[in-house]
Amino acid sequence: MSAETAVRVSRPAPAGWSSRPAGLLRAAAPALIGYAAVRALGVLVLVLWGSHRGTPGLGRLSTLWDAYWYREIALHGYAGTTPVPGPYGPYEPYAFFPAYPALVRLVHTVLPLPAHQAALLVAWTASLAAAWGVYAVAARLHGQRVGVIAAVLWGITPYAVVESSAYSEPLFTAFAAWSLYAVITRRWVWGGTLCLLAGLTRPTGVALAAAVGTAALWEVLRGRGTLRTALGMLLAPLGFLGFLAWVGAVKGRWDGYFRVQDAWRSHFDLGRSTLYSFRDLLTDADQVWLTQVVVAAVLIGAVVLFGMSLIQRQPLPLLLYSAAMLTLALGDAAYFNSRARFLLPAFALLLPVATGLARIRSRASLVLLLGSAAAVSAAYGGFVAFVYPDAP
Repeated sequence: MSAETAVRVSRPAPAGWSSRPAGLLRAAAPALIGYAAVRALGVLVLVLWGSHRGTPGLGRLSTLWDAYWYREIALHGYAGTTPVPGPYGPYEPYAFFPAYPALVRLVHTVLPLPAHQAALLVAWTASLAAAWGVYAVAARLHGQRVGVIAAVLWGITPYAVVESSAYSEPLFTAFAAWSLYAVITRRWVWGGTLCLLAGLTRPTGVALAAAVGTAALWEVLRGRGTLRTALGMLLAPLGFLGFLAWVGAVKGRWDGYFRVQDAWRSHFDLGRSTLYSFRDLLTDADQVWLTQVVVAAVLIGAVVLFGMSLIQRQPLPLLLYSAAMLTLALGDAAYFNSRARFLLPAFALLLPVATGLARIRSRASLVLLLGSAAAVSAAYGGFVAFVYPDAP
């Protein structure tokens, strides 16, 4: 792979391509319809599963684990949300970034919806925006067919149930996908601004900021940067750093956010905890849940797909983003089963699979393959939501 290929941030647009929003939306219609269809299947399975158990499926999606925290922050703010006792210290709302609960509060205020339904509306809208962004990046690089397949693939990953839950991953993925699209089309200020918003959405905003900032810096060092490039680079980390600074000010110490995370035992340990979890999978097989096996498979698959992304010569911003997301997922010491969810926004890892599937010329075969995968994903989503006792 040549250095020029590895660092490029833009490629010629496919024939008939439009970079205007209206044109992008028309072109993305098949991707959005396909994505909505596979996620509707996932939600339908949850509704049917919930009715069988006497638990509303949509209610489960809107109240599952972290959804509680986002709802409470939306309703009462950070100071008004009561900490919850935990084995390693109190769980506090300051661990959760503000963009998603702020949007939930806005929708709850404007529309006659209870907070938990407003949370679902925001998440579902964000998931469509994210699928559109995934399509836009993939289609820009590889054409319409790959773009549609990539969007559908993102809707049928093992933990796609999170895309339909009151969680912040859909909103973060939307900001990340469109930020990276802006960068590879050399709209640096837009890229930096969207990266700033992503940094206000999830802690993994640091991965996106590193990707956008490094790509912009490389352009500047090569003499191809402009004032807009530098501005995008400066904007990229402000959301993430700003929230950390605010929590630090509230807590009266510079590392206040990281001390809040101690309750979840979340810190970077260079992958030692991940290795121990893999060891336990092999040595304590009688204590293993299906979710642990799936998460382990996702992590291994993600590493393989990153290698394929390098071979595919993806643009530098996408490679940096995937590498940073993988580093955080593998290197964090927190709860093992959350790692696959952490990787859900790493959509660029799906591009090698999408380009491979695009070579299947029979539309019926492709639909059958993706439909079968959607059914398996939907069934596993029901298992995660209703059978597995811990958070996804």
